[in-house]
Amino acid sequence: MKSIKQIYKIGKGPSASHTMAPFKAATIFKERTPDAEKYSVILFGSVAATGKGHQTDIAILEAFSPKNVEIIWQPETFYPKHPNTLKFIAYSKDDKIISEWIVYSIGGGDLEDDTDFFKTKDIYEFSTMNDILNWCGENGKNIWEYVNEREKSDIWDYLSEVWKVMKKAVKQGIEEEGTLPGGLNLRRKASSYFIRASGLRGSLKRRSLVFAYALAVSEQNASGGMVVTAPTCGSCGVIPAVLYMMEEYQKFSDIKILRALATAGLIGNLIKVNASVSGAEVGCQGEIGTACAMAAGALTQLFGGTPPQVEYAAEMGLEHHLGLTCDPVGGLVQVPCIERNAFAASRALDANTYAILSDGTHRVSFDKVVKTMKQTGHDLPNLYKETSTGGLAINIKIK
Repeated sequence: MKSIKQIYKIGKGPSASHTMAPFKAATIFKERTPDAEKYSVILFGSVAATGKGHQTDIAILEAFSPKNVEIIWQPETFYPKHPNTLKFIAYSKDDKIISEWIVYSIGGGDLEDDTDFFKTKDIYEFSTMNDILNWCGENGKNIWEYVNEREKSDIWDYLSEVWKVMKKAVKQGIEEEGTLPGGLNLRRKASSYFIRASGLRGSLKRRSLVFAYALAVSEQNASGGMVVTAPTCGSCGVIPAVLYMMEEYQKFSDIKILRALATAGLIGNLIKVNASVSGAEVGCQGEIGTACAMAAGALTQLFGGTPPQVEYAAEMGLEHHLGLTCDPVGGLVQVPCIERNAFAASRALDANTYAILSDGTHRVSFDKVVKTMKQTGHDLPNLYKETSTGGLAINIKIK
């Protein structure tokens, strides 16, 4: 497995796979073809179907500026390797093709092509939760300590920066008001939720504030603000919401939060390697389900849970999102995406409580649920995998 830095990417929303990755790909291709006069970019499958709502065209045009770019949309053409496929073509002054490149946006802001260009070295010896639990048991250590042993020493500085960006997104999102861009005329709710939650008491107040924090980050993402993929932009509000609550009201220290982020990152890594975090490949279960699993595991780590209890919490976070479809209305990362972040954060709290009350033993393993999620995702029709051709996307219309 690769570094958990691949799970936590800092960048602008609203989509890791449809905005961040296409921008990166366009930048790479432009650097490869400095003498090109103009470009064509053909978008296939999901990245074409929901690209306009995800601002894919805006990201590509920005990357190629000031060169001329023609963007061609082919939403009904799916490449077998991945539903998010882009083809870049560079032309000379006399309109001759000087270079072509096919690249795949595989989720979470990552790219692949048919060469070894994006290949990086594996740093983790194990790629299943079962093996990691065995290592923890044999060495008397926690999951975050496995991360510490395998990553370079700068991982803690990186996670510190990730945490700063997450907190800033929460704070900015709470202050913002008005309507989100895109045509749905969706009103921001984080500010009003925060004000109402602040007047409550006890556990109801804490649960309500988690809703507000998740909405805050998700609304920042929907407006193109700076967020952290966790593991994607569409699910970026879940982990910041629960960890911000833990810091603010449970007074957990920064080092405890960073260890929780390390644990969450490894959980996300396992899902990414053994299944997918791409909504276009496996539906929203791969995005929100993974985020919930990551957050549940992080919380259980914070509350002193054993590695088996952390595994149990993560398993529940993913299991109870199995089959969740990705059917964004208008191709926007707003409905049902923003609300789902709030509910997944709440589910993560429940999974943590349930796991902490247990002794960590249970029938369904995390590894089996990851395998099941992958199978379920492949069985879902394309209309439920970020194409906006089914479900809520066709039953709720933009005026």
